[in-house]
Amino acid sequence: DVSNEDDVPPAAADVAGGAHLLGFSDEILLHILSHVPSIDLVLNVRHTCRKLAALCLDKSLVHTVLLQKDYQASEDKVKQLVKEIGQEIQQLNMAGCYWLSGSTIEHVARCRGLVKVNLSGCHLTSLRLSKVLSALQHLRSLAIDVSPGFDASQLSSECKATLSRVRELKQTLFTPSYGVVPCCASLQKLLLYFEILDRTREGAVLSGQLMVGQSNVPHYQNLRIFYARLAPGYINQEVVRLYLAVLSDRTPENLHAFLISVPGSFAESGATKNLLDSMARNVALDALQLPKSWLNGSSLLQHMKFNNPFYFSFSRCTLSGGHLIQRVINGGKDLRSLASLNLSGCVHCLSPDSLLRKAEDAIDSSILETLVAACCNLRHLNLSAAHHHSAEGPGGHLCQLLARLHHLRSLSLPVCSVADAAAWADRIPVQPVMRAVPRGFGKKVRIGVQTCPNPFLGQAAPQPSSVFWSLLKNLPFLEHLELIGSNFSSAMPRNEPAIRNSLPPCSRAQNVGDSEVAAIGQLAFLRHLTLAQLPGILTGSGLVSIGLQCQQLQSLSLANLGMMGKVVYMPALSDMLKHCRRLKDLRLEQPYFSANAQFFQALSQCSSLQRLCLVSRSGSLQPEAVLAFMARCPHVVVCHMFTGESLATCKNLQQSLLRSFQAERPALNVVIFPLLHEGLTDVIRDVPMVHLDEITLFKSRVAEEPPNLWW
Repeated sequence: DVSNEDDVPPAAADVAGGAHLLGFSDEILLHILSHVPSIDLVLNVRHTCRKLAALCLDKSLVHTVLLQKDYQASEDKVKQLVKEIGQEIQQLNMAGCYWLSGSTIEHVARCRGLVKVNLSGCHLTSLRLSKVLSALQHLRSLAIDVSPGFDASQLSSECKATLSRVRELKQTLFTPSYGVVPCCASLQKLLLYFEILDRTREGAVLSGQLMVGQSNVPHYQNLRIFYARLAPGYINQEVVRLYLAVLSDRTPENLHAFLISVPGSFAESGATKNLLDSMARNVALDALQLPKSWLNGSSLLQHMKFNNPFYFSFSRCTLSGGHLIQRVINGGKDLRSLASLNLSGCVHCLSPDSLLRKAEDAIDSSILETLVAACCNLRHLNLSAAHHHSAEGPGGHLCQLLARLHHLRSLSLPVCSVADAAAWADRIPVQPVMRAVPRGFGKKVRIGVQTCPNPFLGQAAPQPSSVFWSLLKNLPFLEHLELIGSNFSSAMPRNEPAIRNSLPPCSRAQNVGDSEVAAIGQLAFLRHLTLAQLPGILTGSGLVSIGLQCQQLQSLSLANLGMMGKVVYMPALSDMLKHCRRLKDLRLEQPYFSANAQFFQALSQCSSLQRLCLVSRSGSLQPEAVLAFMARCPHVVVCHMFTGESLATCKNLQQSLLRSFQAERPALNVVIFPLLHEGLTDVIRDVPMVHLDEITLFKSRVAEEPPNLWW
């Protein structure tokens, strides 16, 4: 009660034992309040009593305001928040607040003390950006989108003065442009995300040439970090070359991190060769990522100099184990500074020679042993998208060697790599059954009836003799785990039609089943889990172990578990979901999946769920069940479903959901569409980037970027 003269409400005396929340010290209360969303803190909690009114305005709480993923932040609440504490805010993160109008974003100009602001994914025209930045004279860190229609000539002199003092810039490009880069004369960190589509909605082909008035030369002389991530498409490659051309003329002397992430091939040019030669001569790097075509077959790594590196990514490169040891680790030198290593898709990186090796050949355990010994402080490791098979023998299994990396917090492995070598040697190989079984031919299972074995008994129990079980036992603080089939590819790729056929899983992956999944239940701190292309799943009973024991789980991605023609794990998944009270994101990709009332009834028990994505070739859904689910789960703001239903059914359901829930959920984003429809690409382009990147599209996320790259 605000009118109460005492700091502690009288009700405190009635609490058993005399204990009351407000009886804690200010330090403890401030720590508790730091976990309350800023809007709730300022607009609600602050008005409960005098003591909380003072604490909620403590500098430690209002100095940094995070509105990212605060999906309840309506237009009025954001405006009121800025009005109440705008002058106190120094760091403001509004990334992905796509539901807020440009006029609301304009209120950021009232936060005149801002030093760091993230407006990625927000609606901002050139004129509005100019108005906001003109008021932020202390700004040093900025993140924005550059959308079609952006015009740098509309930026005022006050805005350009602010930009001239900005040291960190993150810019997501949806149109060919330098954006505000030419105005930033003091840049030390530049992050560029290229999301330019090759064609307009009308089908016109876009040009990679920058618009007139956009050809000012960027200022790179003080640059320490250069990062560029490209979405698929030739136009993104054309535009990034224009940014790199300036770097090739004069390499910044203080460059410490140079990272370019490109899907597919990206041919070298004369300018890029000059840039790499200059880097090899003049700088010592802490972080490196290059397109695979720049590294394949070159001696570049041999000439690069590194100074206490913390991040390497050689994703998709044909880097042999011999080259990895000689050129990167330098024969096993101490690399204790290395925190993150991405070897995703490096199919030969654990073998001495890449020329003669076949996919089914065993890895050279001595290479991995050297890597583990040299990089003993690794926290993030990605070995996915390759066949890393271990030979039979004591102590040489990949899981046994990785168990020495006690600092690991995130790990991505191919499914076949965790198969027990001895068990595989005694097993008669069985070819995976890939023929699709028509829906309805399999035995029907009643959802909600316990038909799977107890996760702690019999077949599903974690086996202490299993190398995978031992690995996870030695990594008790793992927070992010991915087990992805070597040949897995999502049915829903980026910027192109859905994939109708997929490659069969590795035969050794058949030996990874329910007991291995149950072993994941040991990870009490697990927050993010991905399981994709595990043909050995029989009942999915291991999922129940995860639900019971991994109480911190926040995001779950399951894809192609068990036989492709049947959804064998539905009862177990239903039981698992009962226990996932903290689950916020669920992505489910499975052919022939029936999203029926029983499934949504089970999913409704995930009381914290915010985002759902379902991808199912030839799958079905029940519109009434979806509507009932959305009504029961008030926090769900993302509902993406791509199935085998007709276009009419999908459109009707999408309209019903928006009509029923849009008013009370300002951030609601609903996309219901046939997976194999030719118009899917156009539908996908309207999905907010924050959801498209984090849940709608499948990808490995471990060591995808250097840790703490931005916020």
